[in-house]
Parts: sequence; structure tokens; C-alpha cells
Amino acid sequence: MAAASGWLVNPIHFSENLGSGFGPERGGALKRRGVFVGFDSLVRHGERRSQGLRWVARGYGRTSGMVVAASPPTDDAVVITEPLTKEDLVGYLASGCKPKEMWRIGTEHEKFGFEVGTLCPMKYEQIADLLNAIAERFDWDKIVEGDYVIGLNQGKQNISLEPGGQFELSGAPLETLHQTCAEVNSHLYQVKAVAEEMGIGFLGIGFQPKWGLKDIPIMPKGRYEIMRNYMPKVGSLGLDMMFRTCTVQVNLDFSSESDMIRKFRAGLSLQPIATSIFANSPFTEGKPNGYLSMRSHIWTDTDNNRTGMLPFVFDDSFGFEQYVEYALDVPMYFVYRNKKYIDCTGMSFRDFMQGKLPCIPGELPTLNDWENHLTTIFPEVRLKRYLEMRGADGGPWRRLCALPAFWVGLLYDEVSLQNVLDMTADWTMEERQMLRRKVPITGLKTPFRDGLLRHVAEEVLQLSKDGLERRGYKEAGFLKEVTDVVQTGVTPAEKLLELYHGKWGCNVDPVFEELLY
Repeated sequence: MAAASGWLVNPIHFSENLGSGFGPERGGALKRRGVFVGFDSLVRHGERRSQGLRWVARGYGRTSGMVVAASPPTDDAVVITEPLTKEDLVGYLASGCKPKEMWRIGTEHEKFGFEVGTLCPMKYEQIADLLNAIAERFDWDKIVEGDYVIGLNQGKQNISLEPGGQFELSGAPLETLHQTCAEVNSHLYQVKAVAEEMGIGFLGIGFQPKWGLKDIPIMPKGRYEIMRNYMPKVGSLGLDMMFRTCTVQVNLDFSSESDMIRKFRAGLSLQPIATSIFANSPFTEGKPNGYLSMRSHIWTDTDNNRTGMLPFVFDDSFGFEQYVEYALDVPMYFVYRNKKYIDCTGMSFRDFMQGKLPCIPGELPTLNDWENHLTTIFPEVRLKRYLEMRGADGGPWRRLCALPAFWVGLLYDEVSLQNVLDMTADWTMEERQMLRRKVPITGLKTPFRDGLLRHVAEEVLQLSKDGLERRGYKEAGFLKEVTDVVQTGVTPAEKLLELYHGKWGCNVDPVFEELLY
């Protein structure tokens, strides 16, 4: 995930599809000498409050090769002896602030596993065999839920499963893009070493190009049943989001509230440019779907209460407190108590704060509940104790290195960040929303003001390169993979469509080889 001085093995995972919370998540306890020591920075925040929150932490340690506690042990990791206040929720976000020398890069990516011989999706039993073999051969710890292995943990890296079996790596917090790309390469080597023996391949694309929803097995994770029932009530494409999308995202740090605000605004303004550069999902059930990024389009009709471009981030009053107010009004999904998921869909965290949650009357939330709730919000940029850039389609391995490079060059260099803010300062809410709506269809050829979005992207890519050069780690080479995309205005999706209509003879099956990891 993203950077932190202390991270938790906190097996409640939401990635792009369901929020990014599992993994070396900064929202939990700090692991020391095999024991979880809870919320160290938040304890300090709590001690500053006059009433003084008191924390009791308990949990599970890690020794090599062991099974990590059943997912997720978040109902009892922190016992809070006084009700949470809004100040606690604000303080939770603010505790992510850290000096520049402690900023890190956290990259996550998802991919579709398939049977090479049939191009059919992996069944859960095959996924379990794969996870068990990776754990045994490469010394990962297993994460289990009931009798099912649902993920792996090794140090600050985690492998987890999305609802349709999408295989995700949530990477460790790393200092340079060289380390990030090496991590991706190591992961893909390990997965391929085992998968190839099983006749399994992995596909790097943003939306499943061949399978229908009915073809995709459902992973045995308790919360997915709650979400599967809720999604059709709040949007027409939520099940597609859960079962048929894959992303690559980067998680980045901030030094202060004002630094968070600047990066949040820059990230939201430029997210459509990232979406267009990395657009890689033009097929649905074997045919062109009319989009360059079907994955991005799907988020526009998944659940508008928890997605979108967050116009209030550009208000003069915006800060941690305003994000808390927004998050408090996002309907809940569930609460985890006594090793069970309790369906709280559509209910209010504000009511929960007052002990008035209909599904568990009288119960009060912990900061773990708040942390988990934050991971069920899905805007184009998401705030937790770091910022998540969420606009890009999954893709082949070189683009998995290019996406974090793009954002690190823009947001971790002060000159480039200021140039982005100057460039986008007069963009209106209507223009940002127009780009969000049109980019999934027309990509870099989207008209913008007196030109095309490609012309803006050229300037932005140069700012990113300049920012990487000033970092001094010789990282600008990671942008080579997307330089041609921006110069020509031809997205990866358009190249796939050209192959489909030409060399592939209007057959989508060759994409499984074209984008095979």
C-alpha cells in the first residue's frame, strides 16, 4: 500500500474494486516482536485530548510460514473506552502527515487468472492451489477466512483476491521507482513460476474481454455476498465493477493538511489524463464495447453516493474535516463483529457514532470501523492516511511501473506540483466533469478548450519527467512506456482495437496472449 512508518497486517481488504484496505495498511496496528501494538500515532493524538482516549491492542503475530489470523480480526484489535468524536476521525486522517524524507511509494495492481488451454476463468480451487504453492515455495504466510485461503502476506506485501478471483498485489512502501518495479517483477516471477506448471496464465487488462458475469466464480469471502446483493440497488454496473475490472494504482504521502489539499486537487484534475493514457479495456464478452476504458465508465454507474470527482475538494473550506463530513454521509456496507459480517448496507456512520445503528443498536464504532468504512468509498482520488490515485486500467508489466512514475513525478516534486496547480487553476467543475465523462470513450482525442486533451497530456508528461529528474534517482526512464501514447494520441485500447479489426480477424481471444504477463 502506501507509505508508513508502521503498518498493520490487517486482513480486511478492499482494493480498487472494494477499497484498498488489506495489506500493509496504515490504518491499523504496528507489528513489533510478533505482537500488534495499536495505533501508535493515534494514541499520541488521543493523549493530547483532554478526556484522553485509552487503547488496548491485541492481535496476532507473525513467524515465518504461519497462517495469519482469520480475516479480518478488526472487531477486537482495538477496544475503545470512550465514544469516538468527529475530532478523532479527523485526527485519524491527519496522523498520515509525515516529513518528505519519509514519503514512500505504494503500488497495487490486479490481474485476471485464466486457464491457458480453455481461456476460462480460474475456479476458486485452482486459486487456492496457486496460493498454497506460492506460500510454500516462496515463504509467504497464508491468510484464511474460515476454511478458505484468501490471500498471502510477506513482510509489507500482500496478495489478495477480488470478488471474481482477480489476483492483486498490494506492494510494500518503497522509496524509489526502481524498488517498485523490482517488486512487481519479483511478484510476477513467483506467480508465473507456479501458475505455468498449473496451465494458468494472467492477463493485464482493465476489463474482462471475454467472460460474462455468469461465467465468473465468486470468491468465498463473507463481505462479497453483502455487496453483491446491495450493488444492483444503487447502480447498474456495480457487479461488473466487482467481478470484471482490474486496475493499477499508486498510493502517495503528504506532509501536512495543505500539502494533502494541493495533491488531492492536482490528482483529481489530472485523473482523466491518467485514465486516457492507460486506457486498456475496449472489449466486453468478445466484442468492442464502444469505450477505450470500460473500467472507468463502469465507475460512473456503480454507486454515485461513493464515487466521482468530489467537487467539494476544490472549495476554499476543504480539509481533513470536510472529507470526514463527506465520508460520514456515505452509506455503510457492513460491520464486522464476533467473526461475522453484519449487513448494514445503506445505513449511516453518523448514527453508528451515536449508538443508533439499526443493525447493531447500542454498539459504538472503533477507529477500525472508521478505517474500514473509508475503504468502501471509491472516488477517483481517495483519502485515507495517504492519497490513492485510482483512475488507471490494469495493463502489462511495463505500464505497472509507468503509472506510479507518472504520479510520483507530478506530486512528489514541488516545482511540478505547483506547475500542475497553476495549469489547472481555472479549470471549472463542469470541465473536470466533462473530461471524466468523455475520456472513457474518446481518450486523448477528447476535445478540451481550443485543442485536444493530448496537448494537455504532453505538457503534463513533461512535468512528470522533469519532476522525476529532479528527484535524482534516474527514474524518468519508467515513463518511456507511455511517451509514445501521449505523442501519438493513440491509447493502448486503440491499438488493441486495431489488432482486433485486422490481424485478429474480429476475434478477441488473441488478447489473452497479447497481454499475457
